[in-house]
Amino acid sequence: MMTSIHPILAYLGAAALLPLFTGAWRNRMVLAAAAVGLLIVHNLPSGTLATANFLGMDLVLMRVDGLSRVFGYIFCLNSVFAFLFAYKLNDVRQQLAALFYIGSALGAVFAGDLITLYVFWEIMAIASTFLILARKTKLSSGAGFRYVLVHLFGGLCMLVGIIVHIQTTGSIAFTSLAPSLGSWLILLGVLVNASAFPFASWLSDSYPEATVTGGVILSAYTTKTAVYALLRAFPGWEILIVIGCLMAVYGIIYALLENDMRRILAYSITNQVGFMVTGAGIGTAMAINGAAAHAFCHIIYKSLLWMSAGAVLAATGKSKCTELGGLHKTMPLTLLLGLVGALAISSFPGTSGFTSKSMIIQAAANEHLTWVLMILEIASAGVFLHAGIKFPYFVFFAKDKGLRPPEAPRHMLLAMAGLAFLCIALGVYPQPLYAILPFDVGGFDVYKGGKVVAQLQLLLFSALVFFLMLPLLKRTDTIALETDWFYRRGGRLFYQAVSAFFNGLNDMAAKVAGRAVHGFAEFCRNLPERALFLLTALNPDFWTSGTTVNAALRMKQIRDSLDAGALPVGGSLIAVTLGLAVLLGLVL
Repeated sequence: MMTSIHPILAYLGAAALLPLFTGAWRNRMVLAAAAVGLLIVHNLPSGTLATANFLGMDLVLMRVDGLSRVFGYIFCLNSVFAFLFAYKLNDVRQQLAALFYIGSALGAVFAGDLITLYVFWEIMAIASTFLILARKTKLSSGAGFRYVLVHLFGGLCMLVGIIVHIQTTGSIAFTSLAPSLGSWLILLGVLVNASAFPFASWLSDSYPEATVTGGVILSAYTTKTAVYALLRAFPGWEILIVIGCLMAVYGIIYALLENDMRRILAYSITNQVGFMVTGAGIGTAMAINGAAAHAFCHIIYKSLLWMSAGAVLAATGKSKCTELGGLHKTMPLTLLLGLVGALAISSFPGTSGFTSKSMIIQAAANEHLTWVLMILEIASAGVFLHAGIKFPYFVFFAKDKGLRPPEAPRHMLLAMAGLAFLCIALGVYPQPLYAILPFDVGGFDVYKGGKVVAQLQLLLFSALVFFLMLPLLKRTDTIALETDWFYRRGGRLFYQAVSAFFNGLNDMAAKVAGRAVHGFAEFCRNLPERALFLLTALNPDFWTSGTTVNAALRMKQIRDSLDAGALPVGGSLIAVTLGLAVLLGLVL
């Protein structure tokens, strides 16, 4: 039963109508669908709004509360700007994939049971794969293949976990889970999508190979849906604190080593999601609020950065820092808007990253988690190094490579300007964001208690380190060894081992079967002469002295008679009858 419109219907409805529209009208319709989705989320009342019965289980198709509403808001809001950025896109396959991908992400966020969550989880994995494959390059094909395999593995873990959980508890409710075999398997499936170490490499492998539009859209949904699932089902699981801190540091290290601008941004997603996973692990109201707020702000500034990089890629066809530089001369607006995103991801005071990330750090401080606090502060400094300075410096400044691409198209600039405005607005006045968080933020004020001074000191120190170490940070066209090496190489070795085993087994079976068939054929060929010899031997005169003939000589006589077709009719009939009897006996 449904008492309110599910926002997913706006996206699926647009997908159904796509074939009826062409050209600019199709892009307008997609953009309008995203706006309608946002309007639907805004008007949703709290509570269980849609249910269904499936195989005796009561599914909750739509549950709205503070946590799901925050993610519903930002998912729809981001889709508006993403489709505005892709306003000139003339590829119905990408539009279809994007609509199904965003719609299924909304379906997962508003799911009230594990079955519904799993269904939308898998649709999301498949739909997003087409945003990678749509680039139609050899690299994107390989990356898309690995991407879907990794996510199907994660989905399989989740499915097995859900089955075990239902068998042991009898509940399908998508709520806070207690530790058990089933919940651990579900957690493993969620962490794969969250790009948690050691499963993180799928993100930097696949997202940079997506199309310009695909990269913008992919950066927002899969990992943040996983963050939502962690906040919903695993708040306070302390293992997540360790995993989150590891992700935060891992992302920085590889982002600093990377040469490709979109891979730098991909690693920074893992880094930023690490903050959110840490917040889920701390599990207090402040931490949950901080993780949800940071997911909200991260989607905004990360999309802005991917748009900036996408505009450069679309204009130059290049993505490596070693091939870019000096673009500030012809793409000043793209640079300016991208800088806003770079400052936001670096938690520069006055931007959205500062007002959200500070909540997670404050939550760690409130729980006296000193080592967590130190790692998060170090990770914050590292973010400024790779995303705040390195990305804009090497792409827009550094050594002028002589590229003179035109400024990004107006619709792209408009989308980036909208997101840049939100980065600053939520940084200067975060109260509207705080008002929709799951818990009351109380007296938390990010601009009190010396936080601004401390953050500025940290950022200035990071900037100093960057320019002092600039000779070491200058990129070359190298490839960083990643954890995906193990499953890439391991997958090849596994394939070779499986091929050798089964092909060897096949050869052995063929030899055994061949020998059996050859033996049976030989037996059948000799059956008439042996049967006739047996009949001859039944004659008593055969054994009397004087008439006994040599057995070998008799066999030769019988064989010669068979070859000449000179056997008596009676003997032939007896031989045929005996042969048929033997065959029937073998068959039956």
